[in-house]
Amino acid sequence: MKTYSLKPAPNYKILVFCIAVIFGIGFSIPSLFQTKGPKISLGLDLQGGLNLLLGVKTDEAIKAYYSSLSASINFELKQKKILLDYLHSRDNGIDIGLLDSADAKTLDGILKKFQGLKIDRQGVVYHISLTPEEIANIKKNAVDQAVATIRNRLDQFGLSEPSITQQGVDNILVGLPGIKSVEEENRARNLISKSAHLQMMAVDEDRNHRVDNMSELEAQKYGDIILPYIDGYGDVKILLKAVPILDGDRITDARVVYDESHQPVVSFTLDSQGAKIFGDFSGSNIGKRMAIVLDGKVYSAPVIRQRIGGGSGQISGGFTKEQASDLAITLRSGALSAPLEVLEKRSVGPSLGADSIKSSIIALTSGFILVVGFMIMYYSMAGVIASFALVINLFLIIAIMAIFGATLTLPGMAGIVLTVGVAVDANIIINERIREALKAGESIERSIQLGYINASRAIFDSNITSLIASVLLYAYGTGAIKGFAITTGIGIIASIITAIIGTHGFYNLIMPHLSKSKSLNFWFGIKK
Repeated sequence: MKTYSLKPAPNYKILVFCIAVIFGIGFSIPSLFQTKGPKISLGLDLQGGLNLLLGVKTDEAIKAYYSSLSASINFELKQKKILLDYLHSRDNGIDIGLLDSADAKTLDGILKKFQGLKIDRQGVVYHISLTPEEIANIKKNAVDQAVATIRNRLDQFGLSEPSITQQGVDNILVGLPGIKSVEEENRARNLISKSAHLQMMAVDEDRNHRVDNMSELEAQKYGDIILPYIDGYGDVKILLKAVPILDGDRITDARVVYDESHQPVVSFTLDSQGAKIFGDFSGSNIGKRMAIVLDGKVYSAPVIRQRIGGGSGQISGGFTKEQASDLAITLRSGALSAPLEVLEKRSVGPSLGADSIKSSIIALTSGFILVVGFMIMYYSMAGVIASFALVINLFLIIAIMAIFGATLTLPGMAGIVLTVGVAVDANIIINERIREALKAGESIERSIQLGYINASRAIFDSNITSLIASVLLYAYGTGAIKGFAITTGIGIIASIITAIIGTHGFYNLIMPHLSKSKSLNFWFGIKK
């Protein structure tokens, strides 16, 4: 007759808890002691920085759209070898005059490619404007593009977790943590607000010699525009064709390189269509000048010596290395379709951040001590076990935030304080269910089993509800609300691991000793 020995089931829960302990403590050390490794970044309200309220000049986006549209129409007409009497881009529309009425059908076909146009035709004269719906759409897109472009620029600039949110219809709030010096502030402001609207424009060689004596109104009559050179050239101006050859939206890359004199310049690359436009124009205008214009200022106007193929060029302007790098970033991240203006600037000093951290730590520490003291006094050793799980819960929050590079803000610290209460609530429910079973006469092993079974339902229901709320707050909230949502969400998941899995695994580990104990007051704080 064979005999069988029963082996205790593997205690997987204590294994999970041990992994959580090692993980939490290990990945919290870099943030707590500022050693090498992933760390939590401090938000603007904790480490200080700069708050900027920017206004988007959406009306300028309409003007830029008309300029870009006129360049596209001009290119299409030249491709089809149609001659024009004139093509003028205005602030509120485009005027086109054909030389031959037979070309009207071709022009009509070209205009059909563009949406939202209102066309008023009188013989060979076209007056083109945008519909109110299209104007509203362009203004909205200008704000959306500004938010995305600013975020892209700041990410490439290397700032830690900047906050960019839209406020109202055409305002943007930008939070820049870690900006402390005037130099850093000016560089960040220039990077954000620079439109980076690059244009290739033809020089009006026939009339440029009269540019100093020509008015803006007279230049408009010829379809021209008067633009100044960048700072350093004095009051030198140049007369350019108002319709650009191409816009900077054709740029696919921009890098800092060095010229023959070892000065930093910005080299840019165009897409296939931009390269074709660039090559065709340079090939048919050898001996003439083409100006490189950035944000309404001429950086250079070299003479075209030969056809320029390959779709690349350079912008030089006596840059420092930092200026060239910032310009390359702005060109790579895309131009702003509408310029920005600073409506409000608020600097948050690091002393305010230090005071916030000190106050938050005092609140967290005092709250933690009071909670732990209550748990130990009321539940004895069960309170000690719950308090240890609570400590690991805090380590897990710090570790997970550090790994994902999350930013800790003042609302985030409030979320950690709230998480302490949530985690304690779970342990209180478990301990009360265990005590109820013990008072009902169940054994310690059976009481612990029933306690976790009965408490888990309520804990899971409440935590899942809170977790859903945290996800929604993060998805639809702004910077401060997101910080609160992150810490509470991570805290809820950590409390499930420590309070339900971790403490249960610890009880299973000491169960052989616990079953032999007669002192329920020592272990669970009850007298029986």
